Amino acid sequence: MSATKVEPPGTPVRASFAPAFYAARNGGWRDYWTLLHPPYTVWHLSYVLLGAAISPAPDPRIVAGALVAFGLAVGVGAHAFDELRGRPLRTGIPSPVLVALGTAALLVAVVLGLVATTMLGPVFLLFVAGGAAIVILYAFEAPLVHSDVGFALGWGAFPVVTTAFATGGHPVPTALAALAAALLSLAQRRLSTRARSIRRRALGVTGEIVYMDGSREAIDARSLISVPEEALSILWLALFAVALAVLLARWL
Repeated sequence: MSATKVEPPGTPVRASFAPAFYAARNGGWRDYWTLLHPPYTVWHLSYVLLGAAISPAPDPRIVAGALVAFGLAVGVGAHAFDELRGRPLRTGIPSPVLVALGTAALLVAVVLGLVATTMLGPVFLLFVAGGAAIVILYAFEAPLVHSDVGFALGWGAFPVVTTAFATGGHPVPTALAALAAALLSLAQRRLSTRARSIRRRALGVTGEIVYMDGSREAIDARSLISVPEEALSILWLALFAVALAVLLARWL
């Protein structure tokens, strides 16, 4: 087995690694692409599709509105606010622009939710308020939503339950789908946490694996992050395809 080159202690990992596997080269419009976290935003919106598919006859208008609202609130709002705290994605987007983007995106999402309330009834206000609260708490890095369980419930279960309620889904399959979304989000977080910390915080990685046959395999930063990130790169596509398939099965 060929050995992988070992990085000496103190090798600056941050200088050679992008802050995320989906991050584009810094500068201009590419910073905004990176800010959107495209794979994770699509992953999150797949839960919206899954929630809609719980309903026997989901209204396309409600589904479209939910996709836009969640896309704005999470894909733009939450990510813009998150980038304000420490610049984890190392974008050059000015702070006032991030504040404006996040605020505008969240406000439009709330307005869409209020419009939906006129069609769905006052109970839906609880979902609108809950969604806005999740984004705001995330912006301030509240442990309630920044924990593993908080992430699983807020980014996974919540969009499923919200869209299922909006489209008339039955409570039992809604609960099961929400559980599945929470578990998938928890798996996403477990896969991404170590890779993210190495990309953004590590200064050096050294070590080796010694096998029973005496062969050795060097461990470096890339070998530690490659497997979980390859899995993440596949999983978001798989989840989107499954969610879209079950929703289309309702319509076609």
